[in-house]
This record gives sequence, C-alpha cells and structure tokens, in this order.
Amino acid sequence: MILAACSSSKSDTSKAQSTSAAAETTTNKKYPLEKIKLPAGFKIEVYAEVENARSMVLSPNGTIFVGNREGDKVYAIVDKNGDYKADEVKVIASGLNMPCGVAFRDGSLYVAEVNRILRYDNIEQNLSTPPKAVVVSDKFPSDKHHGWKFITFGPDGKLYVPVGAPCNVCEKEDKIYSTIMRMNPDGSGLEVFASGVRNSVGFDFHPETKELWFTDNGRDMLGDDLPSDELNRAYKAGLHFGFPYCHQGDTPDPEFGSKRSCDEFEKPAQKLGAHVASLGMRFYTGKQFPDTYKNNIFIALHGSWNRTKKSGYKIALAKVENNKVVDYSTFAEGWLEGEEAWGRPADIQQLTDGSLLVSDDKLDVVYRISYAK
Repeated sequence: MILAACSSSKSDTSKAQSTSAAAETTTNKKYPLEKIKLPAGFKIEVYAEVENARSMVLSPNGTIFVGNREGDKVYAIVDKNGDYKADEVKVIASGLNMPCGVAFRDGSLYVAEVNRILRYDNIEQNLSTPPKAVVVSDKFPSDKHHGWKFITFGPDGKLYVPVGAPCNVCEKEDKIYSTIMRMNPDGSGLEVFASGVRNSVGFDFHPETKELWFTDNGRDMLGDDLPSDELNRAYKAGLHFGFPYCHQGDTPDPEFGSKRSCDEFEKPAQKLGAHVASLGMRFYTGKQFPDTYKNNIFIALHGSWNRTKKSGYKIALAKVENNKVVDYSTFAEGWLEGEEAWGRPADIQQLTDGSLLVSDDKLDVVYRISYAK
C-alpha cells in the first residue's frame, strides 16, 4: 500500500484501525458501508444522495452546498430538524459549465465554473426560487483539461481560485496557468498567489497560523510509482512549487527538468502517493473527535485512473506539528476491493457538531463520519 510506504511512523490512528466496521456502520445493498474500515469508535452513514457530489461548503445557517464536475448542477442539502441527516436536496442552479467549486460569504453562494466565478445572493432565503447569478469574474481560461475548480475564502477575505495546467505536462507562456490565484469578493484585484501548481482541487488554511495548505495532483505517464501527489504549504505569497520542471520536490521532468533545478522550488510537506488523485482536504477543528485529531488534515484520495494496480480510494490523515507533517496514515478505507472501486471520496467538510461529511462522486452520495466513545 502506498500510504504505508509513505508513512513516517505508526500513528495512534493506525493502531486503532478496526478490522471490521460492522457494528459501527449502516448497511444496505446500494451503500455497502459495512466494508469501510475506520478507527475504533467511528461510524459512517449516508447523509444525503446527491448526483456527482463533489466540492462542499457549509453556510453559517447549516445548509450544505454541493458542486459537481461531470454534470451542470449545484445542490443545496437541508437538514431541517438539526439531526445531522438530510431532509431535502434542492437543485439551485443548472446549465453550468462544470460547476465544481462552491464557497460562501455574507449570505451569498459563490460557484466556480471553468472560466468564471458566479455569485448567488441571499441564496438561503430563496432555495426554492434561486436568484439569477451575478458574474463576479470571467477572466479565467476556458480549457476543460484541469479546468474544474475548488474555491474557498481565506482569512484575508479574498477568494482563492486555482487554475490547473491545460495538459498532462507543459510549459505555458501565460502565467495564469498552473497557479492558485486570489481576488477580492467583487472580482477585483485578481493576482497569482502560488505558482508551479499542476492541479490543486483542495486546500484549506491552518486554523492557527492561517497559512494555506493544498493538495496537488502529480503528472501522468512516468510509470506506476512516479511522481507522487503532494501536500504543500504556502506560508507566503509568491512561492513556486515546481511544475512543470520538477515533480514531488526531487524528480526533474524528462522534458522540462533541464531548464530549472529542483533546488529552486518549495518541497512538499508530504508525498501522498503516486496517482492517488488527492482532492479535498480540511483541517479538523471540531471537538467531537479525540483530541489527537485537532488541527490535523483529512484528505480525500479520489483514486488512480491509469495505474496498473489501483491506488487511493480512501481518506488519509496527515498529522501536523510545528508546520510539518510528522505522520501520514490511512483514516478510512474500503471503497477499493482488489482492483474494483465502488466509491471515490472527493471532498471533506466539517459540520458544526464536529462530524465530517465526505462526498463521493462515483456513488452519488454524501457520507457522514461521526465519533462516539
């Protein structure tokens, strides 16, 4: 297993890994959750059925908004009675261009299409009759290759928007590509925050340092084991993370690596494994899970598409101390059976009670993972 090879030590989490989750999971034919292995005390259940569920955001009022990549819709999940189970799923937008990313600020929902950012004002008061979208920015490329986006607001009040490489590996003159950008909520002040980022589809800010951490998908066609996906730390603006010249911090690209040295670039905070397709990630700030999870990172590994032996298809946990990853392990697995995957974790969102939601765009579902002593 790639995660075991990348782990720096045996963590409390791996020691507590259950061999069976039968007593802690919901079982049915459509969602065989009894197959998911979790640490002792945790359980997983279905929170909502959402077609192609991808990126998620929680509003202050408790509405979960969900984007998708394969379809054209954005959804709102409503828990009317506060029992942490969905009572209703509404389509609030349709006819959009891969509306993967969603973010929320001051009563408005922001949605990322391939080439633009939209805003839906007063959305929670109008879930049944959604307002017309306001175009916040249309300054992004229209390339669909790595064009879908994860977005979120940072502690600085700016909206962070990635622009993936429009290729497997290439060198583009336009510096907007292979970046994480940021802009003001009204679309002004668009600027590059981080460069050399092949394709990030998940990031979050450290709850104490406020620094940006992000996942990045490594290039393909260098074999089964190279290069690794990355977990990166952007402790300031203007850093370069290597693409297309250097991969995983230490591997020059066969075509472009002679142009610049790997020593010029930031090194990954953690290698996540080759082709695992690391997507959504969140720092855990809740109080429901044991204290050992505080301020650590949950990462959705969506799973490989062209590796001889599949990798990923799980939720990983990166333990962070003093701005460094000190342990990397598996938190939840079981969506991959042999070489057949029945589910693909895509994003992670913490609820107000400290439980976690996990979207699965293969099974069209959002799970909830909770803990009880």
